[in-house]
Amino acid sequence: MKISRVIITLIDVPLLEPFVVSYATYDSMPSVILTLETDDGAIGYGESVPDAHITGETPAGVALALETELIPAILGMDPRDITAIHQQLDRTLRGCGAAKAAVDIACWDLAGKAAGRPVYALLGGRRPQAPTIAKVMSILAPGVLAEQAVQARSQGYRQLKMKLGGNDGLDIERVRAVRAAINNDLDIRVDANQGWSDPATARDMIRALEPYRIDWVEQPLRAGDIDGFRLLRQDTTTRLMADESVIDADDLARFVSDRSVDMVNLKLMKSGGITPCHRLATQAELGGLKVQIGSMLETSIASAAGFHLAVSHPNIVSTELSGPVKFTKEPGNLQYLLPEVQLTEGPGLGIDVDLDILAELTVSTRQISR
Repeated sequence: MKISRVIITLIDVPLLEPFVVSYATYDSMPSVILTLETDDGAIGYGESVPDAHITGETPAGVALALETELIPAILGMDPRDITAIHQQLDRTLRGCGAAKAAVDIACWDLAGKAAGRPVYALLGGRRPQAPTIAKVMSILAPGVLAEQAVQARSQGYRQLKMKLGGNDGLDIERVRAVRAAINNDLDIRVDANQGWSDPATARDMIRALEPYRIDWVEQPLRAGDIDGFRLLRQDTTTRLMADESVIDADDLARFVSDRSVDMVNLKLMKSGGITPCHRLATQAELGGLKVQIGSMLETSIASAAGFHLAVSHPNIVSTELSGPVKFTKEPGNLQYLLPEVQLTEGPGLGIDVDLDILAELTVSTRQISR
């Protein structure tokens, strides 16, 4: 079983409504879909949804890196040799986590299909509970968010994730309005996406949020301000989560050493896929930190990969892979029964890819053969 042909497809996936975070507004989500074909006719799918604000990668850059460097380096290799694949990718290019994630996911899909088993079975099996997602809420007017929170409750969500870090001074009012609308019916977690800039500002914001019973505060500081988390830990009791600050093992080791956060948000797109994130989840477990698997708003392909990882690792306690419920259409068919996701027992990622929808969303495509 050797990788013989690869298709790199850049698509643009329409969102049901604009997605607003502290540093950007998205009307649609660009994605790179990777199709790996082997010499025995098997097909595996991977996906890359890069975010230049986090890893410096762009969709066009990912497609180019795959075409010119990463795919030529692994053509002819057995996709089931995932450790060797990663070693070759790392020898070829440093970093490039989102691009490598597409390769990693496609290889796991192929490995599962070759074995006739779901990916989670190859990772050691799954817990019996279905994974869940929170309702992820954009930075909007407080009244609008209150209405959305009530609707989310009626849809079956049990947790809300509120994006904060806006520059209009309304973050506290947003949370106050949502908590008043839902009482104690739903849990609330907040994510500033680096938007509170310095430890003093973050400390004041977190203290102001405490009356509204926040589960945790995610990435209140700039990604590089690792020391700021230590200062913030000294002044707050609310649970803290690092996201943009944790990409690789060295980043995580610093947080373990500092004891400055309670949780880390791992994302396949930041760190290179299922394989490195599984290692990071174990590293976090040994260091006493719980793990969430987060999202860059991927389609069903990468979202399924994240869920397979999450259900197979005992230290992963939260999942926020909500991309598929935010799109008007997308090429995969991962099924949600809110707030749960319905992972199947099908081989590999356990999803089908609709080639007609993929073609409809395609911006550009490239093929590489051995």
